[in-house]
Amino acid sequence: MTRTTPPRPLDVEALFPELAAFRGTTTRLHPRPGTPGLSASSVGGPMLWPVDEPWPVCGEAHGRRRGRRLADIRRSRQVLAAAWEREQPAGPTDEERQLLDELSREHRISGASGTDPLPMIGLAQLYRRDVPDLAAGSGDCDLLQVFWCPFNAHGPSRYDLELHLRRRRSWEVGEVLTAPPQPLVVGSDGFVPEPCVLHPEQVVTYPFAGLLPEELCARIDAWEDALEEEAERMADDGTTEPYAYQYDLSIPPGWRVGGFASWHATDPYPMDCLTCSTPMRLLLTIDSSEWDGGSGSWKPLEDQRRSGHRHATPTEVTVGRWGELNVFACPDTPEHPHRWSIQ
Repeated sequence: MTRTTPPRPLDVEALFPELAAFRGTTTRLHPRPGTPGLSASSVGGPMLWPVDEPWPVCGEAHGRRRGRRLADIRRSRQVLAAAWEREQPAGPTDEERQLLDELSREHRISGASGTDPLPMIGLAQLYRRDVPDLAAGSGDCDLLQVFWCPFNAHGPSRYDLELHLRRRRSWEVGEVLTAPPQPLVVGSDGFVPEPCVLHPEQVVTYPFAGLLPEELCARIDAWEDALEEEAERMADDGTTEPYAYQYDLSIPPGWRVGGFASWHATDPYPMDCLTCSTPMRLLLTIDSSEWDGGSGSWKPLEDQRRSGHRHATPTEVTVGRWGELNVFACPDTPEHPHRWSIQ
């Protein structure tokens, strides 16, 4: 089934004609649980990985001996999905709750070292043929593969993520690795993506307001303030929340490729390539949810009748406390080290 973004509630270029000069596109990936194949773009699906190529591992020294088991996480999700799909009364039974409590336990791996190579988790693979806004790499590379370490334990703060990006020519892959290594435990179930098929859709997008020219940003702010004041005056008659540039008219929520990064949790800061100083471009956004109360106008038409947390979080991936991960790449040399921000 395709996914279709509803028309924007307002024509933002009619309100602010200058925005036409900043118009861009982004590809919403619309991941939904399924059974993707090796040759498909996916989240959490099988990777087209050569059998004779080492699987990505995290070699940084950090705790990795205690956490949840992958099999327990997957079993928990199966139990919950079945419980909420039942006829009334929906939801887990007392017996299922007891099982879920057991499955949520952390386990300690005896004999493991804090420096043992830790297999990374395959997060996503994206083919250029499927994703119009994908910059897969230099030359004729057509496939981007994304991995991460399943522990927040990196960098100076010891709470950062560790990502690995691999760009390749898919036609050069011969025999495929069918049973990749897996971590024995993970730091959180939010690191384990549910296998999802994708329904890519290219939509129009505009930059984060704080990165627009100062005068234009000020006019947008004044327009939003006026809408909020009007909404407060009409609150007694049940008027809905006013539309906002950030949440309704510029950057869509959810997993997406290309376009513009949101900076709603921090002030914008330069994201330049650390190798050549070129301003980097947004490569991929990994989001904890596909929509929420503040971004419901982006909810696809095909999902309008779906409600609840489970439908809004199809990948089961959680970034930080409930945010989004923006991954940036050098436009001149995509193979230069990437950078990222969490919003």
